[in-house]
Amino acid sequence: MAFLKKLAFIGAGNMSEALIQGILRASLLKADEIIASDVSQDRAAYIQQKTGVAVLPENTQAVKQAETIILAVKPQAMNGVLEELAKLLSPDQLIISIAAGIKTETIEKQIGINKPVIRVMPNTPAMVGCSATAICKGKYASDEHLQWAVKIFEAVGYVAVVNENLMDTVTALSGSGPAYIFTVIESLIDAGVELGLTRDIASGLTIQTVKGAARMMEETKEHPAILKNRVTSPGGTTAAGLHALEKNGLRHAMIEAVTAAKNRAKELG
Repeated sequence: MAFLKKLAFIGAGNMSEALIQGILRASLLKADEIIASDVSQDRAAYIQQKTGVAVLPENTQAVKQAETIILAVKPQAMNGVLEELAKLLSPDQLIISIAAGIKTETIEKQIGINKPVIRVMPNTPAMVGCSATAICKGKYASDEHLQWAVKIFEAVGYVAVVNENLMDTVTALSGSGPAYIFTVIESLIDAGVELGLTRDIASGLTIQTVKGAARMMEETKEHPAILKNRVTSPGGTTAAGLHALEKNGLRHAMIEAVTAAKNRAKELG
């Protein structure tokens, strides 16, 4: 894989930081095989001090030194970044985009024909090595390119390869999903406090409950309805709580949230 010699991050924000740390922990690359760029001098100094990776002030400087380029910028900034870099990029360089809603075809048209592009949707738990990431390849990317991108993102969690027509759904489900779960967690903690628990105890119990439920699903591989039914005794406390959730539309609200987020992802694209 000739394109694996050096990896550049365009933008050194939180996701880049998480990926750099994951890659180094996994010994996928060494610090001197990674480079980044960021307009903020403070951010550049922070990343360099924390990871040992060089962070340059100019995107063009980073791109000239790398075979794999990860575009870690917000969707609204993508056009400007692509215009800046288009003339520098060659078909020998792999472009990986983590910008929500931006199609591989859109990037290919801006950077020129025959240049390989991979589209990735990670989520913020990458910061603790527990990301849920979906990946798809563009028209000019090979299976080898895809395998390399999978390796990079497996350094921070779970990776699924999907068709690109599903990426907006992925963005809405797992990309935005942590915010939905944080809202549920916050609500459970507030309920515990309202009913007499201290906030620390309510928080600890809720976090462990969510963590334990996710781990049970992961390890048993059983349908959530089966696991839910095991907790629910006829006429018991859980049945009463579930009835209140259904009555107040939790399931419907979650589906509506994912649908709204998918529609917004399409608009951004």
